[in-house]
Amino acid sequence: MDTPIFSIDFKVRDYECDMQGVVNNAVYQNYLEHARHEFLLAKGINFAELARQKINLVVLRAELDYKLSLTSGDEFYITVELAQSSRVRFDFLQHIYRRADNRLMLAAKITGTSVNERGRPFVPDVIAGLLASGSLVLE
Repeated sequence: MDTPIFSIDFKVRDYECDMQGVVNNAVYQNYLEHARHEFLLAKGINFAELARQKINLVVLRAELDYKLSLTSGDEFYITVELAQSSRVRFDFLQHIYRRADNRLMLAAKITGTSVNERGRPFVPDVIAGLLASGSLVLE
C-alpha cells in the first residue's frame, strides 16, 4: 500500500554555510526539527499546545547519515514519516533531497518519546492515534 509521505520545501540561506561553502552539519538538525513540527501541524497536532498541556515531546537519539552537501541557494525538500519503535518510543524517518536533481543529501532517524510532568515516558494519545491510523509506517 503506497501512502503519501509528508514533504516540506526549504532553501539554503547564506548564513547557514560554513567557510567551506557548504551547509554546516549542525544546521541540518534545525531543518529536521522544523520539518517534524510542520509534519505534526499538518496532522493536526500543535507542538506548543502539547507543551502547555505538560506533554513534552523529546528527542532521545538522532542518527544522521550525511550523503552530499547542500550549498547556498540550493532548494531542497524534507520528507517525514512516523514509525513506532517500542511501547514508549517512536521514530521520525526523515530524508533531505536536493530539488534540482532529487539527490539524497541526508537520511535521518530521530527517536523520540513524550514525558509527562513527572518525567515518565509515554506515547500521548494524539501520537498513538497517528500510529494506529494505518497511514504511517509501523516497524
